[in-house]
This record gives sequence, structure tokens and C-alpha cells, in this order.
Amino acid sequence: MNALHVWGLARAFGGRVLLRIEDHDEGRARPEFVQAIDEDLAWLGFIPDARVPAQSTRRARYDEVLAALENEALAYPCDCSRRDLARIVADDFGKETRYPNRCRERQLAPDATLARRAVMEPGGETFDDLRLGEQMQSPFSQCGDFLIRDRLGQWTYQLAVAVDDFDQGVDLIIRGEDLLASTGRQLRLAELIGRRTMPRFYHHALVMHPDGEKLSKSRGDSGVRELRAAGSTPAEVLGIAAAAAGLKSDPSPITIDEAAAILAG
Repeated sequence: MNALHVWGLARAFGGRVLLRIEDHDEGRARPEFVQAIDEDLAWLGFIPDARVPAQSTRRARYDEVLAALENEALAYPCDCSRRDLARIVADDFGKETRYPNRCRERQLAPDATLARRAVMEPGGETFDDLRLGEQMQSPFSQCGDFLIRDRLGQWTYQLAVAVDDFDQGVDLIIRGEDLLASTGRQLRLAELIGRRTMPRFYHHALVMHPDGEKLSKSRGDSGVRELRAAGSTPAEVLGIAAAAAGLKSDPSPITIDEAAAILAG
């Protein structure tokens, strides 16, 4: 469904689609997963306009950004475990741990840990979501100083996407509503690394079970590969996705251009 929104809105607005493999998490990234993504997108007719470097190839750039942040006292080492975290707050993800900025004043030696946190001062980040309207978030209140590199030396999603979007000129980010709560902290981080013109956002609704749980293979939900193996055509799969997303009232077959026309309207 995300691809339907991305390609549909890109065509509606006359934009270009950049395909980026976000494999910053080495424990979950697998070559076979990337191949499956490429095959499924091609079968559906979602051909990107450009393929940008995968995050696993950009570690030197992230190192450079971290060095600049540390030089300006905007990032610092942190050796806290989850047991050290003092306050639990509710946000759009459910239960999340808010870091109380414990290590900000401890002045740990750089080699004491690989983990680094970005400094989040009080204040709000306001942005206009193209679907949900004006939003205001306070990273300081939501999560405190958040990790940009973990204790294993892996770059976090927050840092990697903020740097990539800046470097690659991404000006419209289309993603699921489950990532809405991350937006303020990514905007703040983008400011810290020097971005002045911020991207626009479109957070689309998620397809949920009646009990409020997201679709998953563990619950027997079918993905593109299963529907393809069962004999469905690309237009039929797109029609199912469009209906599930609320873009049309029935799951009849639909083309990418027809989806773009609905999204543009």
C-alpha cells in the first residue's frame, strides 16, 4: 500500500521516485530481502526513477555528520541501558521510553561506548502534513535526547533518514501513519545538521484488523508474493490495496495512473 501512495502521489505532483534500501540495521538486513523487494515492485509496475545508495554504503558520511555534531556539543556518548531509563510515556507508538538525558552532563570518554545521543532542547517542531494537516511535536517532551548510533555501532533510522533525505534532495516523504511521531525529531535533527528547507510529509493510513492490530504474516495475512503465486494480476493486487487504503469503495482492478488520479483529486 505504501508503494501505491508513493508512486501515485509522485505522478500526481509530477515528482520523481527514489528507491533507497534502508539497511542500517545489520541484524535484519539480508540480500534476499532486497531482491524480493525489487522483484515485487517490478512485477507491480513500480519502476523507480532513480536508485540512491543503500544506507549500508554510507557509514563514512554518517561518521562525518556525527563528528560535526559532537564538535558543536550537539551529540554525546551514552552508556545507559534500558534499566537506566527513568520515565515511561505514551505516544503514537504505544508505550515508549523517554530518556531523561542522564549522560548529557556526565562527559563520558568517547571510547567508553559506541552509542551516541543527539541533544534535544525544549521547543516544538511544526509541520504541515498533506493528509492530516498542521502538526506540532516536541522531541524534548516525547523522547528526550535520542540515540543516533547504538551500542553496537549501528546507525539508527532517525539519523540515517535525516542525513539521506538532506543529501539526496528528498522534498516529499510519503510513509505510514505509524511513523508520524518520528517526524518532529527528524526535523529537529535535520536542522542540527544544516538543512534549511524542510521536506513536506504525507502520512497515509494503515490497513488494520478490526481489533486494531496491523496486518502481518504471523496472522496469516497475504503479501504481494502470495497473491502473485495465487494467480492475481498486478492490477488486481493494486485494486485490493486501493480499496483497503480507502482510496476506492471496491477492490476492482486499478492501474497506477488511475490511483494517481484519485490521489490528485
